This record gives sequence, C-alpha cells and structure tokens, in this order.
Amino acid sequence: MTNPAEILPGLIFYSYLSAQRKEKVCFWNHHTLVLQVSGQFTLETAGQSISMTGGELLLIGKNQLGTLTKTPLPGGNYETIVISLQEDLLRKIVLEEKLTADHKYIGPPNILIPSNEFLKGYFQSIVPYARSSGATMTNEMGILKVKEGIKLLLLALPALRNFLFDFSEPHKIDLEKFMLSNFHFNVPIEKFAQLTGRSLAGFKRDFLKTFGAPPRHWLQDKRLTEAKHLIESKDQKPSAIYLDLGFESLSHFSHAFKKKFGVAPTAVNS
Repeated sequence: MTNPAEILPGLIFYSYLSAQRKEKVCFWNHHTLVLQVSGQFTLETAGQSISMTGGELLLIGKNQLGTLTKTPLPGGNYETIVISLQEDLLRKIVLEEKLTADHKYIGPPNILIPSNEFLKGYFQSIVPYARSSGATMTNEMGILKVKEGIKLLLLALPALRNFLFDFSEPHKIDLEKFMLSNFHFNVPIEKFAQLTGRSLAGFKRDFLKTFGAPPRHWLQDKRLTEAKHLIESKDQKPSAIYLDLGFESLSHFSHAFKKKFGVAPTAVNS
C-alpha cells in the first residue's frame, strides 16, 4: 500500500504507519479535515501546537506552513484519514445550501472539533474504505461523503461557516512578523509571497525594504545565525538541527556555516 493512499483522488487520503515519521514542511492549499483513527498526530505551526489521538478530529486552515509528527502508540499502529475540503466544492455547497459567512473569521487557524454521535458515525463510515484494499469509493460517493462531513462540522460548530466559506484572497500581512516566525521552513520564495498576500515582485520589493537584503540571502543568514545560537547556547548537535532550519543536507549546512563563521559547526563548542 502506498502511504498515504488515495481513497478518492485529490480529496480523501489514508495514512498507515508502524514507525514514527516527522514531516518537516507541510503546506495546506485547502482547508483540511483530519480524522485520527489510531496513534498520535501532532501539528506545529508558527502560532500553534496541537496533538490528538484516536477518535479525535482536527480542522486545519488553508494557506499555512507547518510540521507534522505521526507517532504509533506502544503496541499499535498509526492510522489517519485526511479529507481535503477543496474550495470549488465548498463554493458548490454554498450555492446548493444557500449558505453564507456572517462575518470575517478571526479565531485560530487550526481547530480541534468536539466529537458527537453524528461525527463518530461519519468517522466509522469511512474507515472500512481506508482499511480494505478491495473496497472502492466512487467519485460520486466520495463527494457525497465530503459534503456530509462539511454539514456535520457546521452542525457541531455553526460558527465554522465563517471559517469554511471565506473565499477572499490572503490579505497583505505583516511581512517582518511572518518571516521571523516562519524562516526555518524550506519552501520556495513564491510560496512565502503567496502566504503574505503579495505577488512575487511585491514580496521581493517589500522584503528588501523591510530587511535590507534579498529574501534568499536573508533566509540563509537568518538560519545560520539561529543554528549558531542553538549550537552555542543550547548545546544542540548540527546533525539534529539542520533539517529543522531548512537545510536540505548536512554537508550543505556545514559548508554554508563554515563560509559564514569561519569554523565548522562541529567545532563551535569543542
């Protein structure tokens, strides 16, 4: 079985693991509903850290960067079902159900959903498709399942309509605050521009005005400075931090570190 496996292409996914896995950079283009079957799921973004275990549900907001840690519990496995709440489908639901957002959503971008009997039943209706390679979900059935999930979310938390049905483009946010919180994510400059509500040209222009340096230069310098702080003050090992700071390989990190500071990272505290 591939991992994650697609139950319905592009919409419903199933992940099964027998050993812990940490995904350093995740980006959510769409709102995403995570149904935790077993094991522990931990999401960390610049502003939130959320963990959940079997039977819990999490709604992840679109246009975010984060890391995921997937951990099987002792003697068990890790299983999760992920449903992508794509915007075109949400727009169809708005038209079909005559739903509208009351006002701009201002709450947290990731929400643990309180469970109820309806959501538990919904949860159990999808699990067999995930666990059985012989069970197939047709496109029509899958879309109905996604629609059902959205309606049950609104039944549990009516205020989620303001979360789900806000189709405005990301507004131009505070560039300095965002980059200082998210510099360690190894994503293209174009993605940083999108997440701050700017065109690529506008992002580069605002970045130079804010930080006095081009994005790529500033990002590497900031990551290396943070690495030096972690090694000197926190006694962290280079091999333990280079991925978390956005470097693709230990050799690349070591070369860049020595070029900037004149010594190899392994020699800092020796």
